Order: sequence, then structure tokens, then C-alpha cells
Amino acid sequence: MVELIEKQRFSVIGKSGEGLSSESSNWILPLWQEANNNFFEISDLAKLDVDGNIVGIWGAMSDVSGNFERWRDGGKYLAGCEVTDDAIPPDGWTKWTLPAFKYVVTKCTQESYQDTLKNMLSDYLPINNYQIVGAIQEFYNPKDSGGELYLYVPIEKI
Repeated sequence: MVELIEKQRFSVIGKSGEGLSSESSNWILPLWQEANNNFFEISDLAKLDVDGNIVGIWGAMSDVSGNFERWRDGGKYLAGCEVTDDAIPPDGWTKWTLPAFKYVVTKCTQESYQDTLKNMLSDYLPINNYQIVGAIQEFYNPKDSGGELYLYVPIEKI
């Protein structure tokens, strides 16, 4: 299932890294391990919904220049949680404020990630006259317990 949403700018505090796209599986997992192991350091900064639940966990991505463009040979990744825009990251943590975009959102698992992304880029976007206009973001809903994630693909009409 694919959903179109407009998300205003938002901020994420997390553990950041940079590396080659072809080696992303080697350098992104340690960022998640470090973020998860030290989450207590930023838990009081996490943005909460009306019921007091964390709004979201993000695997935020940007090009190496930090302009939130698509990855080329390399990219930047931030494993963290959504926070208010005025939150100040503690030492050892990084804060990104992502710009507002219109997104095509689709759900997948780690196992279906590559196929889902490929289908989105080669089928769904062209068929619906969309083009990708920035880095894809990964959203992990804390209420999901089955390891699902959502790919947020920033788009505009062609």
C-alpha cells in the first residue's frame, strides 16, 4: 500500500555516520546499536504524541554535503528519534532538521526493503508522473512490533 503525505520540517537527534553507499550495511548497523544502547541519554528529548508515546524513530539520510539530496557513491545516515525543533543534542549526538517534503510512503521489512525500493523507483513513481527530489528517509513506528519500517520517498510531479 502506498500513501501520499505532506510532512512539515522535523528534527531528529541521533547517532550519525558517513560512508560509501555500497558498504552501507557495514556502517549503518553500528549507528543503530550505539543509538539504541545509549537512548537513555536522549529519551527526555523524544517528541511524544498525545498519549505519551514516542512519535517516531528515524533512519534519516542525506547526501554527503548535508543538503538532503539523494545518495550517490556515499551518504550520511542518522539513527535516532524525532524531537522538537528546539531540542539541543547532548555531547556525542547529532541533530538534523529535515525540510518539508511531499512523500510517497510505503511499508516494508528489512527483507523486502530492496525490492520495495526498486518497485517504487522503477514502477510507481514513473507510472504516477512523480520524480524523486531528495534523500529517502526510513521511519520506524514505535507501535509496530514486527520489524516493519516505512520508506518516505520525497517527490514532486513531473
